[in-house]
Amino acid sequence: MTLLIRNVRIVGGTKPFHDPVDVFVSGERISAIGSFPKKIAARVVDGQGAYLSPGFIDVNTDSDHYLTLFDHPAQEDFLRQGVTTIFGGMCGASLAPLLYGTLESLEKWGETDRANVNWHTMAEFLKTVDRHPLAVNFGTLVGHATIRRSILAEARRDLTKGELQVFAGILRRALREGAFGLSTGLSYVHARDTSYPELKALAGVVREANGVYATHLRNAAEGIGASIDETIKLSRETGVRTLVSHFTPILGSEAGYGKALDAIEALPREADFHFDIYPSPNSLLALYLFLPLWAQNGGVEVMLANVKDEWLAARIKRDLAPIDEEHFVIAQAPGNDFLVGKNLREIKEIYGLADSRDALLRLMATMHMRGAVLYRNLSPELTKRAMKSPRSLIASNAPSFDAGKGARRLKSERTTSTFTDFLKFAEGEGGMPLEDAVAKITAAPARKFGLAGRGTIAVGNYADLTCFRGGEIRATIVNGKVAMENGEFGNLFPGKALRHG
Repeated sequence: MTLLIRNVRIVGGTKPFHDPVDVFVSGERISAIGSFPKKIAARVVDGQGAYLSPGFIDVNTDSDHYLTLFDHPAQEDFLRQGVTTIFGGMCGASLAPLLYGTLESLEKWGETDRANVNWHTMAEFLKTVDRHPLAVNFGTLVGHATIRRSILAEARRDLTKGELQVFAGILRRALREGAFGLSTGLSYVHARDTSYPELKALAGVVREANGVYATHLRNAAEGIGASIDETIKLSRETGVRTLVSHFTPILGSEAGYGKALDAIEALPREADFHFDIYPSPNSLLALYLFLPLWAQNGGVEVMLANVKDEWLAARIKRDLAPIDEEHFVIAQAPGNDFLVGKNLREIKEIYGLADSRDALLRLMATMHMRGAVLYRNLSPELTKRAMKSPRSLIASNAPSFDAGKGARRLKSERTTSTFTDFLKFAEGEGGMPLEDAVAKITAAPARKFGLAGRGTIAVGNYADLTCFRGGEIRATIVNGKVAMENGEFGNLFPGKALRHG
């Protein structure tokens, strides 16, 4: 299969190209860059003077958490934004390795009973992905809670020395078999009390494999300073490549966020320490995270029993934090699709209740504590500052799904326009040179995760490419095939399961 991309201005090449060029692709790789007026190819894309960059890399996605990696292999929301590679296994939860073949660590995102799990090890999982059609490249980290819950079940305690050795052995094997690192979800109930020595021991294993340690902070609001200090300490003491997941400025905690961002930016140049962020003002939160901390105990069934218990429910109601009804919108409601897109005020009216706190507890009981909420709670000004930081990478922290199939889910700008919105910001009020903006979503994440042959345009590199002008994506090319052109999905599935090393 050959592909000729005509008349494009390359941005993100390993050397500068000052004039429009043609790019010739043979198979999966770029074979020539120059002027080829007489070249013949099986497929021709006319760039019409638009930019051609490496394919965008989304370092934090949820398509594995929501299982749309399998039931929506086109992953069109990413292709429409120019994304050619996505990473999963974030926030402490991954689809592998599974000691007992169960997905309890994904329960907070919803419908785990839809999965037909026929793997245990990371190698077996990646082979399953190999056999499954997929339009984008996919790499994964190992979820800390996925392994920890397999060892401890619902217990919340420190690992014994023997259990930590078992954990380290499972992690080493998964890293050898292709995992890109380890992620933690330290604000979630099953990992919140994880000790620093445990994190340091596991981060050391990741460092041995030259992998990435990605962390969802213990506290991203009033405790953000201590959480960042802990993460910086871990990075310094182990030397592990570190990525702070969705490092976002929560309203009410702006001062602490600013100081935490200052601490990150003050790190030595050689420190391999980054965070990811998105342009949206909305967080996508598991429903149970709206409970007071003391009520986030045990698994989903325990929390559900708590909100159904008359005495405990009264105490929970008293301790609930204030919620903005208008900006609390249901994004996913397993088994209750009619609630998707409704805000808390509307839900209150549906239930015939006067108090939004009563409506929230009724909602939790109705949804069996599963599902997700889109909640507007982020500072736009600090988000803009963070996106311009040399330590930031851009990520959607969202899944791609087919809204016309299966359970209904709410699409937001996080899902549909994270990368195009970033480019518009960078070229507009962000004042970033286009080369710098493109590097932040291509070369920088490729270096971070060790993606050889991706993230830059050069002869011999993989033909993961994005053709764009302004915020409009003209074509998205994955491994040499045109997966999306002019907004139309090409019904091709050229994506691969990527393996570290």
